[in-house]
Amino acid sequence: MTAKDATAALASTANHQAFNAWSTAVLGKVEKALSDWVAPTAPERLGEAMRYAVLDGGKRLRPLLVFAAAQAVGAESNCPATLRAACAVELIHAYSLVHDDMPCMDNDVLRRGKPTVHVKFGQAQALLAGDALQALAFELLTPTEEVVAAATQAKLCRLLALSAGCHGMAGGQAIDLANVGQHLNLEQLKHMHKLKTGALLQASVMMGAACVPTGQTVPMQTQTALQQYGAALGVAFQVVDDILDVTTDTATLGKTAGKDAQDNKPTFVSLMGLEKSSQFASQLLQQALIALDDARLEHSQALRSLAHMVVNRIM
Repeated sequence: MTAKDATAALASTANHQAFNAWSTAVLGKVEKALSDWVAPTAPERLGEAMRYAVLDGGKRLRPLLVFAAAQAVGAESNCPATLRAACAVELIHAYSLVHDDMPCMDNDVLRRGKPTVHVKFGQAQALLAGDALQALAFELLTPTEEVVAAATQAKLCRLLALSAGCHGMAGGQAIDLANVGQHLNLEQLKHMHKLKTGALLQASVMMGAACVPTGQTVPMQTQTALQQYGAALGVAFQVVDDILDVTTDTATLGKTAGKDAQDNKPTFVSLMGLEKSSQFASQLLQQALIALDDARLEHSQALRSLAHMVVNRIM
């Protein structure tokens, strides 16, 4: 190993350790806040079902993206808007999983290594839990106390609503359900997942950027670059998920392995094969990193590390 290689290796190790320390701290805040805000007091075990859906599981990638983007644009680590945005986007993600797992959609019985919400609590309670989690997300973004500026509240609500609605996650799920057993070309498949998976990941980045300190603005060039980063990362996440679905067992995944093939759903692997899918994921990683270069943000290391983390699940 040359001296240059050794220096690069030390820098990589230091970055990895710093990222681990940062992510551990962020996840601790998010878990505590979710536990506090998703109260068990809703009637007839509804609160229990909500907490079951959200707590004690998941990668929390979306909250990490919110905090990483907020850090990149100069938000304080204890910014109330950032924490509320991070929890809100995770609640939307959790609600979408509860509904997607139900028999009328993907009909899955395992999520995050435990029975899905409708298996544990029944279909009606699962439907209500998802509805309540979605409502709570927007409640968190609009606190009665004056801890988040009204303009920031409105921007966060709009970003989240757009990403979750008919032109985002819900629209992507509709395309997915309509194309079971159908052949999609690469552009059609990318479009579906830009909505179904990518929209909420991209929104996580942009919601973090919206937490810029009062009186400051994020330049348009930076906003555009962050949108491109989020878009590339969103598709990369789904490509990797499709690869893991056919290469990893159920116990490791925490959900039913091979479910997409069983349900005859179009995937990147079924369209491109494993090797080309892996290459495509690497290309998307590079696109995300180039977009971060274009963003010209001084503190973007956490966003870079998260991009590597998403793709390196298969490396």
